[in-house]
Amino acid sequence: MKRILAIGSIVMLSACAAEPGSEKWCASMKEKPKSEWNASDAKTYAKSCLIEGMAIGSEEWCEDLSEKPKGEWTADEAASYAKHCVM
Repeated sequence: MKRILAIGSIVMLSACAAEPGSEKWCASMKEKPKSEWNASDAKTYAKSCLIEGMAIGSEEWCEDLSEKPKGEWTADEAASYAKHCVM
């Protein structure tokens, strides 16, 4: 029983974290001192946050991805599209 509660807690906490590259994540990274960023954070920020509308889940991002053939989507793109653009 304790094991199930521990796993459930981990899942719930990970669901609350902002997805890297999302608008929420970009906003939180903008406030975070750059000295606390790692290389992956910097790369994701440059790719998703510097160009307006390229953050995962933004209206422009959803439109761009919907125009891309679904056979060329990565698993991450498909999951993000379902999470941010379908609902």
